[in-house]
Amino acid sequence: MNEPRRQPWIRAALLVGAGYLVIGKLFSLPTDHVQAWRLAAWAASGVAYAAHIRYEHFTLRNSPRLAALHVAVAVAIGAFALAVTAMIHSLTTTSTIRPVWLLALVLWPILTGVPAFLGAFVAGSVLPKPPVTRRGE
Repeated sequence: MNEPRRQPWIRAALLVGAGYLVIGKLFSLPTDHVQAWRLAAWAASGVAYAAHIRYEHFTLRNSPRLAALHVAVAVAIGAFALAVTAMIHSLTTTSTIRPVWLLALVLWPILTGVPAFLGAFVAGSVLPKPPVTRRGE
């Protein structure tokens, strides 16, 4: 029987998406110097974003379009997870789910995933092609 083809990009997208959730939650905990913590969260997310583009481009050797799609999926996963946690937090403080949170479950992934796709596509298009390696070398 044929073993199902492994798709390492799915694992990477889930891992990086979870990373965005962790960054979003951890950097929102400190209550002092909120502006500095927000900038630090942006920087940490930027590092994760760049590392994911690098992994897709150089390790998996995906085309710019495919790599950008995978990176955007990871960003959308992180945004969706953050919307869910924000909705749960709102539910614990108000005991009702406002309709705006249901809208957030759809809009947050779109509003973050589309720019992530465009940025990753541009990055993948201007990065040098990965060197070709031969088996046995």
